[in-house]
Amino acid sequence: MDLIDQKSEAIAKDIQNNLTQILQEHTALSQKMDFSPFIKLINDIIKADAIFLIASGRSGFAMRAIAMRLMHLGFQVYFVGETITPAIKAGDVLWAASGSGTTGIIVKAAEKAKQAGAKVIAFTTNEASTLARLANTHILVPAAEKQDHGGSKSRQYAGSLFEQAVLLIGDAIFIELWKINGTPAEELWKRHANME
Repeated sequence: MDLIDQKSEAIAKDIQNNLTQILQEHTALSQKMDFSPFIKLINDIIKADAIFLIASGRSGFAMRAIAMRLMHLGFQVYFVGETITPAIKAGDVLWAASGSGTTGIIVKAAEKAKQAGAKVIAFTTNEASTLARLANTHILVPAAEKQDHGGSKSRQYAGSLFEQAVLLIGDAIFIELWKINGTPAEELWKRHANME
């Protein structure tokens, strides 16, 4: 019998406790957030000619999931860096996520978007960051930054709480846009990938 077999019940219970902790951190985070900027965010997305999303690392995976949901609603959506992503222009929106708000490639994209006349939506943990200052709409996500190892905002590793929050907030935004849009789920399904 190996060590895992001997401790299997304890491991299973620990994983349950870990999940409970993660969910509690998200509940606490949602109670600390200011949701008033989301009104402008929703308006900018609805009015946008095209929506460009950008983030790096695990936040990038979360933003790709948001891009897919926006596509299901019928928006013209691109993820920055993909081969088929066109130039951004006035009337478009760049939606960026960076925990620190200082990630070079994301800040550069926001600067170019502003120069082109596009609006910038930013999710960061730092309202004094370069990205937050560039944004037309800034959403402060009160999560730990990657280098915050003190555990005061999250007991999870690195930027996990922020990355998870990006996805969950994106889904909350999707639900609101879907209510406004009113398209039945059966119609959205027609835009779902069918070559998998």
